[in-house]
Amino acid sequence: MKASGLIRQAFSVAAGATILYGCATEPVRNETDVVPGRDVPGHVVPGHITTQAGKPGHVIAAPHGTSDARTGDIAADLAHRTGFGLVVATGFTIESGHRDTPGRRYQVNRPLEGVPGTPAAQEVATDEARRVYDIYEQRVREIARGPIAFYAEIHGNTRQESATRIEIATVGIDRPDAMRLKTLLEMIRDAHLRGRAASARLDVLIEPADPLVYSASSAKRVGILRFPTQGLHIELPRAARTEWRELYTAILADFLAQAAALPPRPR
Repeated sequence: MKASGLIRQAFSVAAGATILYGCATEPVRNETDVVPGRDVPGHVVPGHITTQAGKPGHVIAAPHGTSDARTGDIAADLAHRTGFGLVVATGFTIESGHRDTPGRRYQVNRPLEGVPGTPAAQEVATDEARRVYDIYEQRVREIARGPIAFYAEIHGNTRQESATRIEIATVGIDRPDAMRLKTLLEMIRDAHLRGRAASARLDVLIEPADPLVYSASSAKRVGILRFPTQGLHIELPRAARTEWRELYTAILADFLAQAAALPPRPR
């Protein structure tokens, strides 16, 4: 099948900041936080969760909208283009980093604390992280308005070995399904790249067809990725979120809309 037969025309969009305007945003409050020497009821955790309703059962999320730079804007843009629901978490930093070293954060999409880019084994379960996660899960379920049929999370990394590729960890997808999604995304990417510099071509790796650096193991084990019928954990390198952001947002919007609509493969 020709690529033109697979590609849908992208919807026109406003900028990410405009898209977020009008979404429901609220701070996350814990019932009781433990502070040395005393309890402080209603303490405000330094973070917000922004939501917007969309197609039932279909959610695009960015749980690290601040620390994974530009992912909140990208998720908002993708939700606008596809019509899917939106959940974006911003803030939730526990300790600031130093220079190029990221700080410790609530992981939000799982009930753990950790430092971006470090192994899952180094993440720590805390009561605070559990309360933040519980509220995040509640927001996702509210926006899904029923079972979570299709859920896509947008993440970012600055790891050198991942700088030229998009990695997608999956839930509810076997190897033949992953190959089908990989072919779809590559065809959409190549259609958008016609006439552009070859340097903008990012490789596509999709689990379980390909080995990944970012497998989302904690979110699958104890977090939000336990619930979707189909889930995609999309890791974007810096280039896809900066100089090629508009291009790869359009590519991902086409991909997500079509991936969610693919008919089940005969088993």
